Amino acid sequence: MSMQGTIIVTGASRGIGAAIAIALAEQGFNVACLSRKGELPAVPDASDAAKARCTAFACDVTKGDSLRNAFEQAAQKGPIIGLVNNAGVHLEGPSATFSVEDFDTVFSTNSTSVFMACQQIYPHLVAAGGGLIVNIGSFFDKMGVKRNLAYCASKAAVGAMTRCLAVEWAGKGIRVIDVAPGYIMTDLNKEAMAAGPLREYLDKRIPGRQPGTSADVAKLVKALYAADIPFLSGETIYIDGAQGIAH
Repeated sequence: MSMQGTIIVTGASRGIGAAIAIALAEQGFNVACLSRKGELPAVPDASDAAKARCTAFACDVTKGDSLRNAFEQAAQKGPIIGLVNNAGVHLEGPSATFSVEDFDTVFSTNSTSVFMACQQIYPHLVAAGGGLIVNIGSFFDKMGVKRNLAYCASKAAVGAMTRCLAVEWAGKGIRVIDVAPGYIMTDLNKEAMAAGPLREYLDKRIPGRQPGTSADVAKLVKALYAADIPFLSGETIYIDGAQGIAH
């Protein structure tokens, strides 16, 4: 895949999205970094060269007009050749009383936004002669998790959309892949994962006894763009330390 184009990353200001944006920039791609506040990726050890390839755009991924405007602005920097749908939200609660409003918020941010962003990127990728869409799902997509009905269902929807679009858009040279992380330590959750009940649980459930990092996910996404494997499309690739298959 040519590194002369731009890859759009949503939710790119922090956490996994920031790591992905910088990793792609380090690879030589120009990266349009979308976030609600329009901030550049917060990655302390990012090189100056990588930062220079990143441009921040303010965008609410739940609003179609906001996505369209951000994509059009990003296209002014050069041809768009890829999209990473990373923006998401996690709300949990007992299913018997979980509000429809919270359910809608989870689906709007985690699922509907992916659908709308893929629609917006489609003409850009067709114009570029093809490209790669990477959706960031979750290994919760195949699990039954207490208090996480909306989140699990929203991520299962991401996998389904990935498969449908991969089949429908293959003739246009567009590939779609779902990257589904397990427990990933970020600045937002590192205290909970470092000690206490969650840490004890992860020690028992993850075969290697360590959660993943944002860098782990970023390396995988970067590899998918760098390797440019035409026959790889429609798949969900789990990056969870084998937790999802451990008995």
